[in-house]
Amino acid sequence: MAKRSKLLLFDVDCTLVNTGGAGISALKQAIVEVFGGAGPPLDLAGSTDSGIVRGIFGHFGREYDALIEEAFYEVYLPLMEANLRDESFGGRVLKGVPELLGDLEEAGHTLGLLTGNIERGGLIKVAHYGLAEYFQFGSYGDDHWDRNKLGSIAIQRANKHTGKSFTARDVIVIGDTCKDVVCAKAIGAPCLAVATGSVSAEALGECGADLVVPDLTVPEVRFFLGC
Repeated sequence: MAKRSKLLLFDVDCTLVNTGGAGISALKQAIVEVFGGAGPPLDLAGSTDSGIVRGIFGHFGREYDALIEEAFYEVYLPLMEANLRDESFGGRVLKGVPELLGDLEEAGHTLGLLTGNIERGGLIKVAHYGLAEYFQFGSYGDDHWDRNKLGSIAIQRANKHTGKSFTARDVIVIGDTCKDVVCAKAIGAPCLAVATGSVSAEALGECGADLVVPDLTVPEVRFFLGC
C-alpha cells in the first residue's frame, strides 16, 4: 500500500533562508517613516507581521487602523526588496534547503508556506532566493495576526489548490522557533524544528518539537519527512 503523501508547511525566515537582517532593517525604517519615531524592540522570531504592526500601534498609543497598516506595508516592502538586493546584508539560502525541497517534491509530497510574513513579503523572499517554484500556496501573517490560526488556513488552501483532502494528520510543520512548534500543536500536527535561527536546540525540544535538528542536511530530516 502506497504511503499517503504529506502536506509539509515551511516557515521562511531562518528555516529556509536567512536575510541577514534585511527584513528587520526595513521594518525599523518603515516604522520611522510611517509612525514618526523609533518603535518598540522587535522580536521577529515566529511573530506575524500583522501582530508586529498591532504592537507598533500600541507602542505609540494609537488605535489600530487597517488603512495605516496597509500604508505601512507599502513603505516596508520596497525597503525590504532593496535590502535583499544589497549584498552587504549577506542573505543566503540555508544549507541543504534546495536539495531537500527538490527531493520532497519528487517523493510526491505537497509543499506550502506557513509564515508570519505577509503574503507579498513571503513571496518576495522565496522568489529572491530562487525557491518560489516549490511553493504555490501558503498561509501568511496578513491572514491573521495570531500565528496559531494559520495552520488550518494552510490546510484549506492546500486542499483547494491540489484537489486533495488533507487533514491535520497529514501535516508536518517545519520551523525554527517555539511559535512554530505551538502553531503545529494548535492543529494537532507534528513539528520538525531546525536550530538555524535564534532559538537553541535545547529550547526547541523543551517547547515540544517532535524532532530537533541542527540544520536540514541531517539524515533524520528525510526519514521524518518521508523521502
